[in-house]
Amino acid sequence: MVIESVRPQVDGGRYPVKRAIGEEVLVVADVFADGHDAVSCELFWKFQEDKDWNCVPMDFRLNDHWAAAFAVAQLGRYQYKVRGWVDPFLTWRRDLVKRRDAGQDLSLDLLIGAALVDSDILRDETRSIEERYRAAMTAQVPPPAPDTVLESAVLEVVVDPPKARFSTWYEMFPRSARGDGHHATFKDVIARLPYVQEMGFDVLYFPPIHPIGTTARKGKNNAVSAQPGDVGSPWAIGAAEGGHKAILPELGSFEDFHQLISEAKRRGIDIALDIAFQCSPDHPYVKEHPEWFRARPDGTIQYAENPPKKYQDIYPFDFETPAWKSLWEELKSVFEFWVEQGVTMFRVDNPHTKAFAFWEWCIGELKRAHPELIFLSEAFTRPRIMHKLAKLGFTQSYTYFTWRNSKHELTEYFTELTQDPSREYFRPNVWPNTPDILHQTLQRGGRPAFIVRVVLAATAAASYGLYGPAYELLEHLPREPGSEEYLRSEKYEIKRWDLERADSLRGLIGRLNRIRHENPALQRDWSLQFHPVDNPFLLVYSKREEANVILTAVNLDFEHPQSGFVELALASLNIAPHETFEVHDLLSGGRYTWQGSRNYVELNPHQLPAHVFKVVRR
Repeated sequence: MVIESVRPQVDGGRYPVKRAIGEEVLVVADVFADGHDAVSCELFWKFQEDKDWNCVPMDFRLNDHWAAAFAVAQLGRYQYKVRGWVDPFLTWRRDLVKRRDAGQDLSLDLLIGAALVDSDILRDETRSIEERYRAAMTAQVPPPAPDTVLESAVLEVVVDPPKARFSTWYEMFPRSARGDGHHATFKDVIARLPYVQEMGFDVLYFPPIHPIGTTARKGKNNAVSAQPGDVGSPWAIGAAEGGHKAILPELGSFEDFHQLISEAKRRGIDIALDIAFQCSPDHPYVKEHPEWFRARPDGTIQYAENPPKKYQDIYPFDFETPAWKSLWEELKSVFEFWVEQGVTMFRVDNPHTKAFAFWEWCIGELKRAHPELIFLSEAFTRPRIMHKLAKLGFTQSYTYFTWRNSKHELTEYFTELTQDPSREYFRPNVWPNTPDILHQTLQRGGRPAFIVRVVLAATAAASYGLYGPAYELLEHLPREPGSEEYLRSEKYEIKRWDLERADSLRGLIGRLNRIRHENPALQRDWSLQFHPVDNPFLLVYSKREEANVILTAVNLDFEHPQSGFVELALASLNIAPHETFEVHDLLSGGRYTWQGSRNYVELNPHQLPAHVFKVVRR
């Protein structure tokens, strides 16, 4: 008996696969035996804490391939395994049918069957052969003998909240919430919530909200020396007022923060916090636990560097310190502290610069106590490191979307994200911009580039985010030529934002996010399919969830109108070859009648460089 290639699994079962509440786990396996005997196969599954297993027969597919599925309904971990055995009774009954079809005498065979299953009819030679044959066909298959059964290894699936699969993130700096250049408070952020809600975002994410150090504080535009009144970088965490478990006093009190969380939840918005495990020189940890940091030969603490860049305002933790156990426990307690304050979503800064073993232990412990938590990994780094962090427990991951801009790059990368086996554990969250990254596409492409990039993010991925109001207000000036840093970056100063500007993309982004929430096809990743177009500047792709089909077309040329014919894979859209159907542009309101697989698309970047079609069958 052989059981091979049980899927889904990650690295032979070393890590769990991932699902969200309500999703199915389709389990497939290759199950066979030597010789010609018939094989039976079952799928077993259970919630990890349950004692009893659930069981369902697996369906035979082609070439010794078997499949069955189970749904996950609880947060936490499920276990599953495949069980198979050579089945003497099914082998006998299969051959009995063949002999009957060949017209052979069945008398002896029916007696053989009577020895396999307790049936008086089979062994009663006074009955007709036909009656005994019908009894053989309807007899209950006996259970296998325990010593004949082979089981696969037990595999696991982590079940996360629905927002792990489908979420829409908006990043903003709380201290700029007033928009007039004066330091804002959490109460000002509460006043901004209707704006975020109207744009359709369901996660509001803040950079660090802790006290900011003054030693080696950076000035505007990342100047080495701060000037009087400069507010510093929120990632330089820690001052006399406290560290990772404190709030910057200018933002308000914990009571104000709790009020913000409550009001956001009332509007369907979760607050996500940035967790950055690093310290300013003024952080209490530096004096209380110098053993948690790396000392240089002159006795000073090593600040962060990425040569030639120097970050004198930040001290990284030494995860290899002999005092690692106390360090790890304290860092885990930072998450626990904010969970107690009502936070369940975290974006983690630069996790790839911390110990892999720490993340596996820390996230595992936290999720065991709080399975509702979601962790977004911010790691723009080498692919294997990004994927390792996802395996270790991060719920979602940043991607290379920002640097994928051509038709070939986008097609290749999103095909990888949605069709590669890594999709079992790597959930992409795509961002067209961040406070650290202003790609040249946005610097040079003007308004059409901003529209195309957010349409791509919102329709090609189930989870996406953007940094605003910089995005909707079309901020595009770099600090210097060749840089991806913003000029007058909000990381180092309080910004003025005119949210009512006539050219704001606020309305378009709101429409996009409503489209996402109204169309189940856009709320999952795996159905993504690209369709050929005879124009290198046009990109067309679809997503489908049962009868709901969304077809997106974008013009990647931000200066000139482009047109072409798209070849639709009609079978995947559940459309007959010569069927007439309508496509409704959910962005512009336009309606077009199409027929067959080959249809015309034209997009003018100076009007609207994208279609988001809903396919409507007549």
